[in-house]
Amino acid sequence: MQFKDYYDTLGVEPGAGDAEIKSAYRRLARKYHPDVSKEPGAEDKFKAVNEAYEALRDPQKRAAYDRLRAQGYRPGDEIRPPPGGFDTGGFDFEEVFGGGGGGFSDFFQELFGAGRRGSAHARRDQTTRARLTVPLDTVYHGQSARVSVGGRSLDVRIPKGIRSGRAIRLAGQGGGGGDLLLEIEYAAHPQFEVDGLNILHVLPVAPWEAALGATISVPTLGGPVDLKIPADSEAGRKLRLRGRGLPGVGDAPAGDQIVELEILAPRANTEAEREAYRRMQAVFGDDWRRA
Repeated sequence: MQFKDYYDTLGVEPGAGDAEIKSAYRRLARKYHPDVSKEPGAEDKFKAVNEAYEALRDPQKRAAYDRLRAQGYRPGDEIRPPPGGFDTGGFDFEEVFGGGGGGFSDFFQELFGAGRRGSAHARRDQTTRARLTVPLDTVYHGQSARVSVGGRSLDVRIPKGIRSGRAIRLAGQGGGGGDLLLEIEYAAHPQFEVDGLNILHVLPVAPWEAALGATISVPTLGGPVDLKIPADSEAGRKLRLRGRGLPGVGDAPAGDQIVELEILAPRANTEAEREAYRRMQAVFGDDWRRA
């Protein structure tokens, strides 16, 4: 299998902080999202960006990857796992991916994934533990996810609104006849982040939409909804879509979706568009930063 440079995929330096890595992921995920991108090979690039972020967003995974990268491997170099597997720093869980949350390369799965520690939990009458990475859409709708663990494929119903860190127990499905305990972990999403029950979304708006107000279609886990942008909005302003977060469990109410405005200036591709910017410059002058 071939080594992958996840920093290069995201266009960041190896010393980049979490905020820079997250920002790069958001930008590239928007650029290559298959639903909107016209870029050649967008779907493959989107998968590569998701895989890179999945590896670098978790401190333990990133540390394990950095140890391997420090050995001098470069993109495309052939690499073979050493006896006993890679030095991952002692992950306690076998990792499995299901319901569209996977699709990761052989390199990723060999470094972080299934098959390395299953034998430690495979004794009869012991519980096999695994971490199941599930897309937010599957959690929101309470759908089934197909997972592969121990060389077998299982269809697992994901309870609607289950929280990250909670576990699903499958009786008799573990190694040696024991139970299989799947700890839920949310897969990284190109548009949303999770804060408790709330969903966070960064919405790009044009300067005139922020200044004059607008109604914009906003993605949510339940489908797009129209959001009214008040006039004179500034970058960083947060608007709330009530009940559009993760569903509540039992009698608990659903969370909200918090929409943060990000003001982006469109690129001027024509002379008419450049002239429009020149008129704005003439009107606002050079003192607008002190306004």
